[in-house]
Amino acid sequence: MHDDADLAAWLRFALVPGIGLRRQLVLLQALGSPQNVLAASFGTLSKVLTDPIKVQAFIDFAAAPEPELVAQTRAWLAQPEHSMVCLGDDAYPAQFLELPDAPLFFFCKGRVELLQQPALAIVGSRNATVGAIDNAERFAETLSASGLTVVSGLAAGIDAAAHRGGLRGPGSTIAFVGTGLDRVYPASNRQLAHQIAAAGLIISEFMLGEGPIKDHFPRRNRLIAALARGCLVVEAAMGSGSLITARQANEMGREVFAIPGSIHSPLAKGCHHLIKQGAKLVESAEDIMTELAWDSSAVQTPVTPAATAAQLDATEQKVLQAAGFDPVDADTLGLRVGLTPDRLCAILLALEMKGVLFTLPGNRYQRRA
Repeated sequence: MHDDADLAAWLRFALVPGIGLRRQLVLLQALGSPQNVLAASFGTLSKVLTDPIKVQAFIDFAAAPEPELVAQTRAWLAQPEHSMVCLGDDAYPAQFLELPDAPLFFFCKGRVELLQQPALAIVGSRNATVGAIDNAERFAETLSASGLTVVSGLAAGIDAAAHRGGLRGPGSTIAFVGTGLDRVYPASNRQLAHQIAAAGLIISEFMLGEGPIKDHFPRRNRLIAALARGCLVVEAAMGSGSLITARQANEMGREVFAIPGSIHSPLAKGCHHLIKQGAKLVESAEDIMTELAWDSSAVQTPVTPAATAAQLDATEQKVLQAAGFDPVDADTLGLRVGLTPDRLCAILLALEMKGVLFTLPGNRYQRRA
């Protein structure tokens, strides 16, 4: 627990211009605390900051009145469930220390104790298909039910689906964001962000007021990769940022998992590329738990199973078999099974209700894996 003066020193130290995170870490290692760094002499600082102009700028900044942002942040931290975790704190994840640019501190809204729970990252496309969003939610729900905390980045698409699924289980979810915690990006996830803050945890290393700058997201992604035991890419095109997260996870010795998709879909090519590069192909959340040697006996909220073949009548089984595992439009499916449009519509609705088929845009359908 930090007192007010200690928090102010951390915040002021972070705001010193022209230094950069890695030099800040070196200064902390050399001098022990932000207070010591801010009180250091020109000669002491010169051993790390070799540019005398930067050294003098540092000393001038340390001697200046407290920046308004420091006062605003201290007021924000005084609110319930708002906190700040600093390097060296008990709550600071040991995994972050593996990073050459480990954050000096980060801000939290919600349950900080989730940082000490085993976690699995789930990432993927912002413009995901309906099927991929469904997969992300289902995988996340099962993993959370087993006690794993679901980690993602609160982006649209796969991230949001992963958080929704994670919230349904005891593992809950952690969202790392690329803005200050007084903002929600994208705005469409505002309600979801409130739910995560209430039952999970939202984290940012960015100061209040900072917006969604492009460079923030790779920095956010490195924390996602570091905290989790593994990283699942649900769906991704070749240019997707989620491939960067997967690469970061792999470089840190984490397991990388990918769900395969249709060979015709551009949004599956990123996952197929990862699989070719050695990522584990997974078809269920249980595949991930097996690879991680995770004891799933802790499951408290099992996912409602889909109907089995024995629970389908002969016509339903025929339609399901004809659907295959790639998306198919209703007209094509009707030709395959020889049913009238009205009869086919009724069967498709029944299969949806039984949880073995789901609807895609464009009057298309896809079988659940």
